Amino acid sequence: MLKISSADLSRRQLLAVVAATSLPRAVGAAPLRESLLLSGPPAIVSAPLMHMADTGALASVAGRTTFTAWRDPDQLRMMAMGGKADVLAMPSNVAANLFNRGAGVTLLNISAWGGLWIVTRDAQRKALADYRGEEIAVPFRGDMPDIVLQLLATQQGLDPLKDFRLRYVPTPMEAMQLLITRRVSHALLAEPAISLALRKTQSFPVGLIAPELHRGADLSQEWGRVFGRKPRLPQAGMVAVGAVRQQPQLLAALEKAYAQSLAWCYAHPLECGALMAKHINLLTPEAVADAIAVSQPNVVPAAIARPELEFFFGQLMARHPGLIGGKLPASAFYGMA
Repeated sequence: MLKISSADLSRRQLLAVVAATSLPRAVGAAPLRESLLLSGPPAIVSAPLMHMADTGALASVAGRTTFTAWRDPDQLRMMAMGGKADVLAMPSNVAANLFNRGAGVTLLNISAWGGLWIVTRDAQRKALADYRGEEIAVPFRGDMPDIVLQLLATQQGLDPLKDFRLRYVPTPMEAMQLLITRRVSHALLAEPAISLALRKTQSFPVGLIAPELHRGADLSQEWGRVFGRKPRLPQAGMVAVGAVRQQPQLLAALEKAYAQSLAWCYAHPLECGALMAKHINLLTPEAVADAIAVSQPNVVPAAIARPELEFFFGQLMARHPGLIGGKLPASAFYGMA
């Protein structure tokens, strides 16, 4: 079941009223949009978008809905800046950066609040400081999850570039492969890449000795500990792009469908895994189901998540202001008020 705060209730009641009082589209009437293109990374935050596209959840507002995956933050930025997608799942800091650069984006919700771990061959290393002097494979240099690692290291008096040997790689799958093939002993990964790595090492071909992998430092727990906050971080959510932002009925339909699809994914983890594996070749249904089992659904409207987002953005402003475009985003960034 989705976790919904009491502060969120009145807003959701309003959306329910809008949905209930909106007349269904008459037969033959034109939808609000001829088509909608949804896009996201190979992560759980994208699962609801895939389900929305495959089940026709937005048929009342769009004639056709499709999903495509983006492979890295550079492609994501090009899609957002060039209007190549209508709805994107993306890291919260990227959304803020795009908004401050005038890209025309609106953050609708946050649904990814954790799931970053250092996966390691050494079961004794449980805290970030335990990796001092060690080489760690890290994907997406200068983006999530690298910026979380650097914030946490700096906050506890560590120099991320001196106290660790960071081996940057283009994608999480490449970091995972380095770990599985024993070219590194530690890698910073997010779900479902973590569960995929753990499962791969349990099914090595006969005659090959698989590396024994463990979940090491949980960066959500580190976040709560070093900043004195709840162990959760507003990492990623759903963003509306371009003209979609000017259609309140469509935005309400997107929020409702996303929440319902996320709930379905957590109620049907293996089916959700099969859905994701259909869209992302490297994933398996079992790995996605494992990833769902170690996380909790918690979709929070952007306006409700704003205090936690601004704390996160404030940490970035103090150290790397360029990562969010040099300032805190204005109120218009945070979805429908």
